Order: sequence, then C-alpha cells, then structure tokens
Amino acid sequence: MVLIARPFWRAANICVFAFASLTACQKEVTEHATEVTLPTVTSQTLTLTPSYQRIQTYTGTIRAGNTTGVGFELAGKLNELQVNSGSKVKQGQILAILDTRLLEAERQEIQASLAQTQADVDLATSTLKRNQQLKKSGYVSEQLLDENHSQLSSLAAVKNRLLASQHANQLKLDKSILIAPFDGTISQRQHNLGEVVAAGSPIFTLVGNINPEAYIGIPVALADQFYAGEKVKISVQNQNFTAEIAGISAEVSSVSRTLQLRISLPKDARVINGEIAYLHQQQQIVQTGYWVPISALTDGIRGIWNLYIIANDEQQSVIERRDVEILYTTQDMAYIQGAIKPNEIYVSQGLHKLVVGQAVSPIAAATR
Repeated sequence: MVLIARPFWRAANICVFAFASLTACQKEVTEHATEVTLPTVTSQTLTLTPSYQRIQTYTGTIRAGNTTGVGFELAGKLNELQVNSGSKVKQGQILAILDTRLLEAERQEIQASLAQTQADVDLATSTLKRNQQLKKSGYVSEQLLDENHSQLSSLAAVKNRLLASQHANQLKLDKSILIAPFDGTISQRQHNLGEVVAAGSPIFTLVGNINPEAYIGIPVALADQFYAGEKVKISVQNQNFTAEIAGISAEVSSVSRTLQLRISLPKDARVINGEIAYLHQQQQIVQTGYWVPISALTDGIRGIWNLYIIANDEQQSVIERRDVEILYTTQDMAYIQGAIKPNEIYVSQGLHKLVVGQAVSPIAAATR
C-alpha cells in the first residue's frame, strides 16, 4: 500500500503546479491585452496671420545703353567693309567706305572752276585799278568804272558759290567713310560688298559696351509702388544685381498692356543685348491665413488640399480632415485658409501613417 500511494501523490503535486503556472500566464496575457499603445504624431498649433509677403517676378529684356543701326547719310556703292559681325570697335574707327570716284571727279571740276574764276577776278581787279588811274586824267567815264565794280562783285559771288560747292563736296567725301560713333560690338551686318545702298540704310547694328539697361513691364496697378532712383533686385541668367530704376514710361504698351520700367544695371554687369531679365519685388498681401509646412498638406479631391487636425473626442486625440486652400507657397511653407480655426492643433508630418478617426498621441514641435 505504501508503494502504491507515493506515485499517486507525486502525480497530484505535478498537476497542482501546472494549474498554478497556467493561471499566472493567463493573468499576464490579460493584463497586456488591456494596455493600448497610441501612435505618436508631430503636431503644431495654427496661428492666424493678417497678411503675408510674397516675391513677385516680372520679366523683360536687356538692352545696351546705345544700340544703333549705323549707315551712310549718302546713297552709293559699298567699296570697303572693314569690320564684320562680332567685331569689337572703338569710337572713331572706320567701319566701311563708299565708292567716291564720282565725288573725286566733282572735286576736280570744282577746283578747275575755282582756278578759272580766280583768274577772272584777278583780271577784273587789274582792270578796275587801271581804269581808276585813267579816270583821274579824264579818259574813263564813271559808267565804265561802275561796270568794272559790278563785274568784280559778280566774280566774287561766283567764287563764293564755288567755294561752298567745294565744301559740300568735301563733306560728301567725309561722309562716304562710315565711322563708329561709340565703343561697342558689331552685332549684325545688313549689306555686302559692292551693293548700292540707299541713304540712311543701316549697314551695321552697333551695340554699346557700357550702360546696360533692363526694360521690364509691370502691371499699371502697381505703378505707384515704383519710383525713379529706387534700388531693385534684378537677375540675369545666374547673376544677381542691385540696380536702379532710371525711368518709368508715361504710356501703356499696346501689346502687353504693361508700364515699362527702364532699369540701369551696374556698369560692370556682364550681360548680352536681348537676354531675359527678371525683376524680383517683395509685396505685402493683406489676407488672413495660416503658415503651415508643405509636409502637413495632402491632396484632396477636385483640387482641394487637406490638413489633418487633432481634435479631442471623449478624452482622446483623434484625426480629423479639413479642406483648405493654398494661397501662396515658398520652398517649404504654404500660406493657407479654409475650414480651420486659430489655435487648433494639426499634424505637421508623417501623414501617410494616419487615417481619419484614428486616435493618436500628439507631440508638440516648434512652430513658425
């Protein structure tokens, strides 16, 4: 009997130990199951702002202070072209020459006429002097002396006319040589050697090397925000300049319906005629709204954007979706308005982990 009882009590002890262990494990699992861990989200507070500043950009073109179509004042045939497109020229440098053979022949003719007239003047002067001597002896009448004076005056007038013709001929010869009016670069050549060009027809387009200017159109409504002498920010390609408004147009362009600003760039600005220039002007826009990070916004329907608001519901923080409109954006911030109120808490990042109605644990972050 003793041998049979010992195994029985050993088995009973094992069963009691196993039951106690199972009960303890079940209690631990139940305790863990009742603990809820909420996801944490980064949040910020909405602050109402009465206005915002934005950078408005206007476009225009670069023009050299002097851009001129240079040509001859006279018609003629091009005899020489001493420069071409892209040539750098100095003020007073010869650019082109017309054929002057007809003018040379005219000059020789005028010189011959002058020589003949001068000979007639010398003869008339001698005759007058001789007749004046004879008049003292009574051999010459007063009428003959008057005729001598008249002849001498007429010859003097002819000489003056020939001298004027000689001067005009010399001017034509001088103007048959095309001279650079200022330092610059030949941007274009319009005629070829041997062509007969009309008076005033441009042979070259000369772009000055100094005083570059930007011509930029602005809306008429903003005209009172600019004034002559104001410093403005201009960018051309990757260059940024502080320039000065040199003048404001007095009429609206019939094409662009804008008012044109003439802006003087620094003299050492390395810009090219015709380049695009940008005027960057900061403006104060009076419109209430809220600044939020772009990361706090998500796409909505029909072009509407959404902002996730953290609202309190039965002592829990839950996610609500609000429709908002973007008024202005910078590189990482957006200025918005919509179905939101001041001091509401919103989720600033990590929106892809959230759904509407989800309970969360907000963590405050620094606000703008």
